[in-house]
Amino acid sequence: MDSILMNRAADNMRVLIASMVEKAKSGHPGGAMGGADFVNVLFSKYLNYDPEHPEWIARDRFFLDPGHMSPMLYGVLAMAGKFTMEELQQFRQWGSVTPGHPELCPERGIENGSGPLGQGHVMAVGCAIAERFLAAKFGSVVEHKTYAYISDGGIQE
Repeated sequence: MDSILMNRAADNMRVLIASMVEKAKSGHPGGAMGGADFVNVLFSKYLNYDPEHPEWIARDRFFLDPGHMSPMLYGVLAMAGKFTMEELQQFRQWGSVTPGHPELCPERGIENGSGPLGQGHVMAVGCAIAERFLAAKFGSVVEHKTYAYISDGGIQE
């Protein structure tokens, strides 16, 4: 994929992230904006998943540890067609599908809730162990990779 196109996609995601946090008047845009390049490359070049079949058993999983980076996750999932612009405009609003800390929703690409600090990377480790067990028992048909975005705060917990 062309690096100019990849940079434009990440830049668009940064604008989207800043807009979400600004509209909500709540949140932390810096980390999410900084992670836009990473998540853009991960989802477009490495993550093996099918947006049309989000609960496919052999999909790769992405676990987000720092909940304050949720605009980054919502942004990349919106680019994959899992969230609408209207839903992103409701970021951090009561009753919205885009709360400040993502809630488990595999059909929309959210593999874990990011509740207490450290929960995301611990869930990723558990998923990776389970995946290795399943692959050893049933073969490559269920094999997948587990990716995690962790933070220093999660590690400290």
